[in-house]
Amino acid sequence: MSDATIEVAGLRKRYGSTTALDGMTFDAVPGRVTGFVGPNGAGKSTTMRIILGLHSADAGQARIGGRPYRSLRYPLRSLGALLDASALHPARSGRNHLLWLAQSQGLGRRRVDEVIELVGLAAAGRRAAGGYSLGMRQRLGIAAALLGDPPAIMLDEPFNGMDPEGIVWLRGFLRALAGERRAVLVSSHLMSELQGMADHVVVVGRGRVIADSSVADLIAAASGDRVLVRTGAPREAAAALVAAGAEVTPASQNRLGVRAMAAERIAEVLAAGGVPFSELAPHRATLEEAYFDLTGDAVEYRAAPTEVTP
Repeated sequence: MSDATIEVAGLRKRYGSTTALDGMTFDAVPGRVTGFVGPNGAGKSTTMRIILGLHSADAGQARIGGRPYRSLRYPLRSLGALLDASALHPARSGRNHLLWLAQSQGLGRRRVDEVIELVGLAAAGRRAAGGYSLGMRQRLGIAAALLGDPPAIMLDEPFNGMDPEGIVWLRGFLRALAGERRAVLVSSHLMSELQGMADHVVVVGRGRVIADSSVADLIAAASGDRVLVRTGAPREAAAALVAAGAEVTPASQNRLGVRAMAAERIAEVLAAGGVPFSELAPHRATLEEAYFDLTGDAVEYRAAPTEVTP
């Protein structure tokens, strides 16, 4: 299998007065799962459609292993992609849907049966795809992406509609594909899934890259110097710590997040004030927290706060 990096370089795209992409640049390289995340309207779908040659860029380039997708004679042998799990003929069986795709790529029936088995649809392969659940359509779309045994895979929101078993399967499956030295690019809003699966994350907003980093480095940066304090007297603890110069925010009912003060000093302040506490621990941020820290100013569509009335 030849290596095929998914390269996005300086993509720019406007639709009328709207700038969809403003110099989008990143790589998804072989051997790792790259998460592609950002708010609605950030440019993720436009980027993926340009990679596949479905839209044209006003400037910049997208290449697979150094070549534009449109120049590939058998594109499914270089990049397998899933953008819309519902893009199929509802009266055609799942197997016939794959056979039609396989014939267009010079692939045989044996490969169709292999990928149906691989994604767990062997028992449903001869049923009309219109009767599939969303999770089953996702599996069928992943099977289609794998038909050409490509060195690069690109999936848009593949966890949508998956039941818990399907989510666990897909997480391990994508890790296994990366373990085979494939480049795997996954767009998802489920940060919890990406945190347990992705090696690298590209965070985008308003058509440009905000962060391009390993998951570990992104979480470390978001964790910062925050210390979590567990106490049965959160108000008293907060008052004492603020008076001593700390920055304090509520973390949960009995926990406080404290910045600008070392754990040893926190313990001294609380002890001096007679404030009980049961835990002091460095805060480890989640990928979701890191994401919100990065994209707070890039959210285009934001709902008004919900007021709860008693």
